[in-house]
Amino acid sequence: MIEIEKGSMAERIVKTVQKDYPVTIKEIASKLGVSVNKVTMEIIKLQKRGIVDIDILPDKKFVRMIRFDIVFVGRQRQYKLIKKKKRNVDEDREDDKDDIMYS
Repeated sequence: MIEIEKGSMAERIVKTVQKDYPVTIKEIASKLGVSVNKVTMEIIKLQKRGIVDIDILPDKKFVRMIRFDIVFVGRQRQYKLIKKKKRNVDEDREDDKDDIMYS
């Protein structure tokens, strides 16, 4: 069994390849919203571990899975921070006074 940490770039790439096979490196980068260089470096790491392989054609580079006995371990990390908008309660009450009912 090969262990990959949850929430990592490797997990996102492996799940994308499993879901959307056949897929190119450029398509993976656009789906994940990261640069092609970052995806390429991570795929090279996965290739050294024997998880994926790169099929090079004259115009495209396709990524394919070699091993399917993968386990995702660890805690799930959040990809992006969630920003919460702070609201002033008094402003909301003043906006409600402009309603037809108060005319």
